[in-house]
Amino acid sequence: MINPQAMRGDSLDREHHHLVTPGAAPRWTAAQARPKILLYSHDTFGLGNIRRSLVLGELLGAEYPGAAILLVTGSPMIHAFTLPRQMDYVKLPCLNRTTADAYEPRFLSDCAHEVREARSAILEQAVLTFRPDLMIVDKRAAGIDGELLPALDATRRLARRPRLVLGIRDILDAPEVTRGTLRANGSFDVMASYYDEIWIYGSPCIFDAVSEYDFPAAVAEKTRYCGYLRRAAVARRPHTGPPRVLVTTGGGEDGRDLLTAYLSAIAATPEHMFDSTVVFGPQLDTSAIDALASRVAGRADVQLVTFDPNMARRYEDADVVVSMAGYNTVCELLTAGVRGVLVPRAAPVQEQLIRARRLAARGCFSLVEPSTLSPDTLLSAVRDALGGPLPVGRAVDMEGLARIRERVHHLLTEQRS
Repeated sequence: MINPQAMRGDSLDREHHHLVTPGAAPRWTAAQARPKILLYSHDTFGLGNIRRSLVLGELLGAEYPGAAILLVTGSPMIHAFTLPRQMDYVKLPCLNRTTADAYEPRFLSDCAHEVREARSAILEQAVLTFRPDLMIVDKRAAGIDGELLPALDATRRLARRPRLVLGIRDILDAPEVTRGTLRANGSFDVMASYYDEIWIYGSPCIFDAVSEYDFPAAVAEKTRYCGYLRRAAVARRPHTGPPRVLVTTGGGEDGRDLLTAYLSAIAATPEHMFDSTVVFGPQLDTSAIDALASRVAGRADVQLVTFDPNMARRYEDADVVVSMAGYNTVCELLTAGVRGVLVPRAAPVQEQLIRARRLAARGCFSLVEPSTLSPDTLLSAVRDALGGPLPVGRAVDMEGLARIRERVHHLLTEQRS
């Protein structure tokens, strides 16, 4: 049995020593220089999965200019993002998460069975016709309700089986919940049977998923911690005048409490104590946006935005960012080196709550517990953050993309049995 603690290491170098591909640079064939890569992103809630897949697509497109990258996704927002030149996508019918592990069609509510069959059939045909050299699956080893299993079986019918990778964000849910879920739904068995590697987009120094989730030996031995995914750096722009606060809740569907608390706090302050930009998110319904906007109607110090696919440019001007604690937002904030006040979601999964607490404990961000959220507590946290130091520079390992590049090189070049 592999000891998960032994995988942690005592430093960044030792922690990731198993990620380095030893020896001379491989000799490339034409096919390896022009790989076909399939990305699967189930996308049922928020923007996290699709944004992570697009980051990988950008990395792989830059690394392999001759690559063909096909993204298969259920995201209703895929059309709003700029795709890399070598990437195209296949759109699955949308699903919506109703509880932690229950999903229903977002729009075709009377055709649940048909939607599930269609998604599974599209995935299988994408594999059989595209014939990828590498397939990277986001988060769910078997897809939603096992929809990916026929596609995984199909890889074994191809003349050249693709390399299969499962990419998992740093934290899925509370350990006691996740351990039971991964065993009960057969995810560990699928990981052991089908996948060549499991990538964790995080660091065991923050959350040791192999240990916390009790990975079986067969899964632990193929698991690699990549580190967090650094985004493109932004140049901070100094300014005069009131402090600038940026408020974002990602997709926005679960951000109403945070938005209500912040806008209520601002409504009770003198104008231009702060200059605020509030990005509602594309999945917050129009009636909610109208009700929230009415709280600060007529104020010249508040800018309201529905959606911006390129949030990084807004970090350039912000003195502090108030946000939830989704994976992609946290990676963007860590890259930008901006002060942050995190108000994590605590349900239906505790992923954000755990992440926010762990990063706050390392001095990366301020934290407002969701149970204590109010206009007063949020305003106080923003003031404290503005008066505090910038985030700790090397508190978090952000070299995930570099390590993913190494692993892709290795998987595309190693000899297959």
